[in-house]
Amino acid sequence: MRCSTLADLAGEPLAGTAATATAWLCLEQPGPWGRDALRESHLDRELGAELQRRADGTGVRILLIRRPGRHADTRVPARRRVYLAATTPGASWLEQADVAGPEELLELDFAALGAGRSTAFGTPVADPLLLVCTNSKRDVCCALYGRPIATALNLWECTHTGGHRFAPTGVLLPTGHLYGRLDQDLAERIVTKGVTADRCRGRSCFTPRGQVAEVAVRDRIGETGDVLTVVAETRDSATVRHTDGREWHVSLTERTVPPRPSSCGRSPDTAVALIASAVEELVGACLD
Repeated sequence: MRCSTLADLAGEPLAGTAATATAWLCLEQPGPWGRDALRESHLDRELGAELQRRADGTGVRILLIRRPGRHADTRVPARRRVYLAATTPGASWLEQADVAGPEELLELDFAALGAGRSTAFGTPVADPLLLVCTNSKRDVCCALYGRPIATALNLWECTHTGGHRFAPTGVLLPTGHLYGRLDQDLAERIVTKGVTADRCRGRSCFTPRGQVAEVAVRDRIGETGDVLTVVAETRDSATVRHTDGREWHVSLTERTVPPRPSSCGRSPDTAVALIASAVEELVGACLD
């Protein structure tokens, strides 16, 4: 059985499993992708390694993207789409640019992007962007279950976002909320109505504890906007604040997940998941 099926049967919670990133850089790269896509695709290997080197330590996560359908790379020079996203709570933004070649990304200020500052590299994009992982060389579940959704909704395909055992997986930009066990209906809802707590793995700019807490509050109040931030954490709790001043104290507990493989081909192992055991609104917080 596939790793995603076994993780589902094990009842592994989704919240708190999102990749960590304060910003995202998405580069269009047609053709096949290898397990380490930046170094194992038709993108120049040395360029891919240099882009990763510049991103390391800045909070920027790099994805390769391609349009759904046939993935032939004719290697004929053509302009490529680039998306830049900063996930700063309450101030997230998304920009796009078309570059003549991927080497133009060497002009990007990675530190500024990771800090949430626009580098004027692209132009603002108003609509949210949902990317679906189809990186089969990393895990076959991603392509097997992700590609039909990307094709049906004409969404960009992307490389590994982490957590292939939750395939189909996706990332919503600019907020950086990651999703697992996607289906077509949920993907449509995310694109048209905004962030939803349903099958959300968390927001990439938060720690696992913050991710669990923010998703729990979203679920509690039905929030879909970019209006929540995590303002405090302890070992067993986190505090989430709304832009209107309301705050919630979220109690966190650990739960052992039954043995399941983290990826196809790996041996089953156990894991410890964080869950929100209680969500309490702090009365009077909005008056502070």
